[in-house]
Parts: sequence; structure tokens; C-alpha cells
Amino acid sequence: MAFVIKAEISNPDAETFAFAAQKTMYGGKTIREGDTVFLFASENEGGHGLIARGTVTSAQAVARKSGIARQTPRVDLTIKRSETALRPLGRAELRDFRDWDDGQPGTELNFKLYRQATDKIVGISDRAAGYIDTFFMR
Repeated sequence: MAFVIKAEISNPDAETFAFAAQKTMYGGKTIREGDTVFLFASENEGGHGLIARGTVTSAQAVARKSGIARQTPRVDLTIKRSETALRPLGRAELRDFRDWDDGQPGTELNFKLYRQATDKIVGISDRAAGYIDTFFMR
């Protein structure tokens, strides 16, 4: 399984990215060292969507806080960039993928990343990963 992280990325040209206590959804809590991750610079934080592909070099679950009944699982994550995106992919490009039942990989991404605008780590299908891969090909 591949993953997407949508988060504030202060230096989109960095070779290594570190994220602390990132919210996980849609299987994101299963992320492990060696997994492939597509990095989206969050539009909520001034970013422009897909910027890179990388490999997880460190993933550590964050302990839950005591006394709070419902908590979203969170992880600390370090990712090493392996490739830079060649074409844009973000909210604007995924906006037209709104038929939640059409089975298209763009719809899966729109649903998981933008239906709730929060920053997060999500697991994606092989079809969605293949779709994102096309944004790295010349």
C-alpha cells in the first residue's frame, strides 16, 4: 500500500521531510519504514498540492493522551525524497472528481484529501498510486 501525506511543507525543495504527530485516516496509521509516500503541500497552509514522492525512513506511533476517549491516531514520520513531481496535482485538478461512486483514482484522492480539508496521512489504493505516478513521468 502507498500513502499520501497532506501537510504544511515549509521547504518544498528539501531532500528530507520530518512531520510530528500527524493525523492519520483511511489506513494511514499502518504506515511503516520503507513505504512509498506522495507528499502534498497543503493548500490550507499556502502549498500547491503534489510536490514529491519519497520513502519513509522512520515512522513512530504517537502515544494517546490519557483521559481523552476519542482520539485520531497520530504518527511521527521522516521521509526521504526520491523524485520531484513534474506536473501539478492538487485541489484544483481533483475538483471535478466528485462522483464518490465512480471508482476513478482521482475521485479516491479528492475524497480522502479534500472532503475533509484537514492535513493528514492516508492510505491509497494501487490504482490511485498509479495515477499519481503519472505526474512524475516525462
